[in-house]
Amino acid sequence: MTVDNVKVVPPALFTGATHLLIELWGAKNLDDPAIAEDAMRKAIRAANATLLHLHVHEFCPGHGISAIALLAESHMTLHTWPERSYAAVDVFVCGSNDPASAVPVLVEAFQPEQSDVRSFRRGVSTKPTR
Repeated sequence: MTVDNVKVVPPALFTGATHLLIELWGAKNLDDPAIAEDAMRKAIRAANATLLHLHVHEFCPGHGISAIALLAESHMTLHTWPERSYAAVDVFVCGSNDPASAVPVLVEAFQPEQSDVRSFRRGVSTKPTR
């Protein structure tokens, strides 16, 4: 991108961002919106992120929850399937935040038998975009 005839590299290309994909198997408390909201708020604080807005949606009772948090640093989402004892969480933050610190909070809230965390670095290209 060019601003005033000067080539500008987007900030994410300097610092990168971390995107965690978290899967919780054999999990509990997946149909309780209060637990979901509390877990999201605590996970955001643990990751040292800045909450701008949080929306928690409960589908018909017992049919899962979707929650999305808009963060100053990007976002965090939670989707649950109580009928499968499964939850999927995305934590995407830029800067010096610590998204991995959100994982123990989520594990404590949903008590999975098994969890899987995959981490991706995004925006770390050394080539500017055009």
